[in-house]
Parts: sequence; structure tokens; C-alpha cells
Amino acid sequence: LDKIALALAIIGGLNWGCIGLFNLDLVAFISGGSGTWLARIIYTIVGLAALWCLTMLFRTEETHTRQSHA
Repeated sequence: LDKIALALAIIGGLNWGCIGLFNLDLVAFISGGSGTWLARIIYTIVGLAALWCLTMLFRTEETHTRQSHA
């Protein structure tokens, strides 16, 4: 789950980079606009993944190792 969340958060970061550099929202472009239900689902999933990645900052190495082997 950690790797999936990290991959989604990276994709979200790359999308923000495209918005900042090129004024191009790839999610909106692919889904037909930023207000479509598909775009909102994608934004929500990426946001939830980023929240999950935030929890990775506060895990101890012991907890992270134990979860990886489970």
C-alpha cells in the first residue's frame, strides 16, 4: 500500500509541476475537464494517497520494517 500511495502522490506532484510550468492540468485534460466526476475521483484518490504518505513521515524504522515483512 505504501508504494501505491507513493506512486500516486508522485503522479499528483508531476501534475502540479505541469500546471506550474506549462499551465496544463493533465488530469483535467485526460478526463475532459477539472469539474468532471472522473477528474474529481482522480483528485480525491491522489489526495488520499498523499495523506497516507504523510503517515510515513511519522513511522519509526521498527514499525516500517515490521509492516514490510507482514
